[in-house]
Amino acid sequence: MLARMAQWYPWIVLLHLSCAIVFVGAVAFEVLVLEGLHAQFDAATMARIEQAVMRRARRFMPFVVALLFLSGFALFDIRCGGLQCIGTPFSYWLLLKVALAFGVLGVFVSAIVAGARGRMNPCRFRTTHRIILAMMIGIVFIAKMMFSL
Repeated sequence: MLARMAQWYPWIVLLHLSCAIVFVGAVAFEVLVLEGLHAQFDAATMARIEQAVMRRARRFMPFVVALLFLSGFALFDIRCGGLQCIGTPFSYWLLLKVALAFGVLGVFVSAIVAGARGRMNPCRFRTTHRIILAMMIGIVFIAKMMFSL
């Protein structure tokens, strides 16, 4: 099974990176672009813009995040053969990356729950997205470091 999955490794990496780009890009857009629009629009207009963006993101982002994590699990299985890489420098970087990824997932799920319960106010919206963006930037740097050292 592992050998058969290994032949799919480049495609799984491509899927994983594509999902990461979409997820990081969406959050970066919200933090770097959408937040900058608050000075140019009144609160009611900005609330409508943010609601429209979030409604659109809610359609595809859970699917993107699910594929991101599933492909990450597959890559872990192929690359580490289960837990064979434990104790190597690569595994320490991987563990840190996985911890941050689950942190992002926790914040992401918390935001979805807060939104569904009507508890997502503008301050929480901004803080949540800034935290997620910072964690994802960390994941990107760690991912690069994993293969550089």
